[in-house]
Amino acid sequence: MSVQELEKEQAPKQAGFGLVGWLRWGWRTLTSMRTALILLFLLALGSVPGSLVPQRGVEPDKVARLYEQNPALAEWYDRFQLFEVFTSTWFAAVYLLLFTSLIGCVIPRTATYLRELRRKPPAAPKNLSRLPHAAAFEGDLEVEEAARRLRKLRFRVVTGDSWVSAEKGYLRETGNLFFHIALLGILLAIGAGSLFGYRGNVLVVEGDGFANTVAAYDRYIPGSQVSAESLEPFSLQLADFKVAYQVAGDKKGQALDYTAHLKVNDSPDAPARDFDLKVNTPLEVNGTQTYLIGNGYAPVFKVTDGKGQVAFEGAVPCLIEDKATMTSGCVVKAPDAQPEQLGFLLRFLPTSVPLTDGTYASAFPGELNPEVQLIGAFSGDLGMRSGKPQSVYELAPPDVMKKLKPLVMGTNVPKPLAAGQSVDLPEGAGKLEFVGVKEWITLQIAYDPGRVPALVFAGTAVVAIALSLMIRRRRVFVRVKEGPDGGRVEVGGLTRTEGSAAGFAEEFADIVKVLSAGEKDVR
Repeated sequence: MSVQELEKEQAPKQAGFGLVGWLRWGWRTLTSMRTALILLFLLALGSVPGSLVPQRGVEPDKVARLYEQNPALAEWYDRFQLFEVFTSTWFAAVYLLLFTSLIGCVIPRTATYLRELRRKPPAAPKNLSRLPHAAAFEGDLEVEEAARRLRKLRFRVVTGDSWVSAEKGYLRETGNLFFHIALLGILLAIGAGSLFGYRGNVLVVEGDGFANTVAAYDRYIPGSQVSAESLEPFSLQLADFKVAYQVAGDKKGQALDYTAHLKVNDSPDAPARDFDLKVNTPLEVNGTQTYLIGNGYAPVFKVTDGKGQVAFEGAVPCLIEDKATMTSGCVVKAPDAQPEQLGFLLRFLPTSVPLTDGTYASAFPGELNPEVQLIGAFSGDLGMRSGKPQSVYELAPPDVMKKLKPLVMGTNVPKPLAAGQSVDLPEGAGKLEFVGVKEWITLQIAYDPGRVPALVFAGTAVVAIALSLMIRRRRVFVRVKEGPDGGRVEVGGLTRTEGSAAGFAEEFADIVKVLSAGEKDVR
């Protein structure tokens, strides 16, 4: 055997990491403070799209408008769950990892904190002059008297043979621990709200009502532990809705106030009560809150078919196309019309004014001169009985639209209709009448049992982090020495918080004054 082979055989072999080693490394990495901060940053970063991209649970009308205006971008948003950020898979993954990381941080910190509470201050060093803060004075101060004075300053005190050791600032560690516990509590409260809470959206037109049942929602998102019987049995009716606009100046047309006048029944047997719903004044019924999140116009139309029968009559919620002027696009469908079904594409102008090129536009979002412009009228099978779901803001899918017969299009479009006016369709197909104007509002109904606990934990976190940042951990030592010319007292001090030595200098001077009260200072 050669020397090289012998050295290779005798060389120590590198130990394998193994499954247990990898698991231990992964747990330590996940529960480190650096990982917790990274996950907290990712959680905050992941919340940004929830504020910038309209959410289905909050603004379904804006989501529908985005699909209409830019379908390719909307599909990519939907693919990455950006329309439902806070219920998405990737957001839940970050949330659960942060939850696990905080648990791994809190448990060892709690054990360390309890050990620190039981630990007594260490004995005083022999040479106090070597400490960062030191002073001495002559006097006959006794050990018990020095301990009593330090206790009055709220120091934890331990005495020995001719020495006193005192420590203060334990609330710093208390604040640090409670901050992490509060963060964990916030995540638990959010999780409880997701499991036992629910939220939904509904569009209500003036004069119509809403009962808090699953079937009445336009969109309903329950927690996994919520059943249909869990919903609070209240109902409401929208009696009137008013919007106040700025009528002059640079901000003309800006909305100043929204008020929805409701008739509310807290339970099926309870009498109706009046309530003014505003943006920052939600309706609350036994913990269930109703928020005002959107509004628009719902013109009232009447469609008479070719046989002279009323095929459709009612308010039609319109999708806002221009928020500044509240110009809205409307779709009217009359599937019961005879001999053929009728469909209409319209544009609602709250304050209609003619332009120089012969077209019309809205000059103000308020309802000053409401008119409806007929964009197109069609006859044929609208595809509403095919079993496939259709959007109320679209007349028909593209494949169905190709088969419809255009009755009014392009140059045949008449002037806008004022309330009470109508337009006759060619070929005796029927008549469309603009009856009047109502308004619609969108409501978000939410029950979140974790809302109050989350607020409490958030307040606790603020107070705890303030304690952690403002309080300094510091120690003071006193040695009493006897000599032939009288007694001598040495005092030393140091901080256990990095970067707080300068702030401790003034406090240490005050401590020396308290200890040397009535004695001759020889510093």
